[in-house]
Amino acid sequence: MYEHKKQPLAPVKVYYKRLLRNFVYVVFFLAVCLSIGILGYHYTAHIAWLDAVHNASMILSGMGPVVEIKTTSGKWFSSFYALFSGIAFITNISFLLAPAVHRFFHKLHLEDR
Repeated sequence: MYEHKKQPLAPVKVYYKRLLRNFVYVVFFLAVCLSIGILGYHYTAHIAWLDAVHNASMILSGMGPVVEIKTTSGKWFSSFYALFSGIAFITNISFLLAPAVHRFFHKLHLEDR
């Protein structure tokens, strides 16, 4: 069987740097997702910018819609944006927690040997 060479646990400074890097990526991805929602609601549902921001934020955070969508194109967009937001939320949480989970299992693996 293949014998894996043990790697030491990364220093805490490196770990925090990885957490910060992933946090920056998550914030950027959320900003892109929110922008998609704002533009989509504004142009497909024909709602005001502030209402578009509010609705997109609520959908992206999983709270649900707050503005009644009256146009057909807006309803189509709202449906797909809600599905997209669910996937985006799960992806963001996973990406944000990845360094911590990796460190936990790495530490567990080192103690196992």
